[in-house]
Amino acid sequence: MFERPSLVTRIAIGKSLGLAVGLAGFVCLPYFMPEASLLLRWGILLWYTTLGAIIGMFGVFNWHPILKLPMPWWFRAPLVGGWMNFVLAFFAYDVMQTVIISIFGADGFIQSPFWFVLEGAGVGLFIGYFATKIGGEGAETVGR
Repeated sequence: MFERPSLVTRIAIGKSLGLAVGLAGFVCLPYFMPEASLLLRWGILLWYTTLGAIIGMFGVFNWHPILKLPMPWWFRAPLVGGWMNFVLAFFAYDVMQTVIISIFGADGFIQSPFWFVLEGAGVGLFIGYFATKIGGEGAETVGR
């Protein structure tokens, strides 16, 4: 879309899309979990905004720095999104368990908070696609 790749554009796109996902969570969470605290809702909003920024910044790397393997955007972005949501589910297991039970019920198909890892990978893929399409990728993004 733009003529030259830009890291600032990648980060702006990532943060904007992360903000949109976070706003959706902020607004929709009370419908699924009426007892959700305002702190949890703000946490979701800020988490996905930060996740978008990280995915945008990570677009500088086309190659794994140690293993010297290619890392295309469709591998890199879901990996970062899934990893960040894994960390979230790991450290906030009880809160995420409560959210899962509120959404799917105690006897629901999805019981584990670690399903948020898959959700993070999907959000990462979404953000990574647009950040790469609009902002470019690779070391040449740093040159502007």
